[in-house]
Amino acid sequence: MSNHPLNLALRFVLEIAALVAMGYWGWVGHEGASRYLWAIGLPLVAAAIWGTFRVPGDPGNAPVPVPKPARLLLEALFFGGAVWCLFAAGRPLLSAAFGAVVLFHYALSYDRVLKFIGR
Repeated sequence: MSNHPLNLALRFVLEIAALVAMGYWGWVGHEGASRYLWAIGLPLVAAAIWGTFRVPGDPGNAPVPVPKPARLLLEALFFGGAVWCLFAAGRPLLSAAFGAVVLFHYALSYDRVLKFIGR
């Protein structure tokens, strides 16, 4: 189910939404010039890390191959960080809704999760 086109589209939307959430936190959580650095820099760094550390054989190129459990941990940190960013930016309901959709996506991707944890 993890490679179903609708689930892959959901994953793409979640990835973009996570980057937007990080940028939103950077904007509302800071003042002055640092606001721009956080709002632009945090999503850029997160996107670079997201695209660099990949599992060989997963869709896409793997510039820096990592073990499957490490990639799953990276994904948890990425999406969990976005949930935290929304909460810290004063949007607790949006944070909870985003977290629920992320959990729904991973429930749909149970086959990928099981493969990544070695079962």
